[in-house]
Amino acid sequence: MQEAKPSRTNRERTETTRQALLDAARALFVSKGYNDTSTPDICAWTETTRGALYHHFADKRDLFRHVLLREAEAVTADILAATPDGLAPRAALIAGSQAYLDAMTVPGRTRLLLIDGPAVLGRAEMLALDEDNAADTLREGLLAAIPGAGKLPMDALAGLLSAAFDRAALDIDGGADAAEVRAALLWLLEKMLD
Repeated sequence: MQEAKPSRTNRERTETTRQALLDAARALFVSKGYNDTSTPDICAWTETTRGALYHHFADKRDLFRHVLLREAEAVTADILAATPDGLAPRAALIAGSQAYLDAMTVPGRTRLLLIDGPAVLGRAEMLALDEDNAADTLREGLLAAIPGAGKLPMDALAGLLSAAFDRAALDIDGGADAAEVRAALLWLLEKMLD
């Protein structure tokens, strides 16, 4: 006699549906873009109803925001994994920089976070998303690695360096020589740290 499988709880079914919607939305936002992806497309992909989608997310924009949040959290997790406690500040900043560029090579991530994200959510909301995720790691890394950093306009410096990282990710995603872009960014970072 075969044992009956325990049935999933409502919470498990709800979470499974939510994750399926996020996964489908990500795939469609990457392949078609935000504007050309409809909520019926997402529902068809997941074989769920629009009611189920709207149970989890207020609207398509809210769903997109949650997709971006997952992407930003994944980037931050990769940076943190590459910079364990006890790593010298300079080495941590360089390792974190490399980890950011590696994380941004995940197919579709650059489009989501650096192209469609700002276009759909706007600069202020994207800055807030970044502030809640990887921005602190960069600011803390700079403060620890640059002698006398407390006297520098750290928010402006971190913002400018972040923009350079984003441009590097966009260039690599666009087909530029990844080794050359990485070397240029590393040179820039080393000059800052001298």
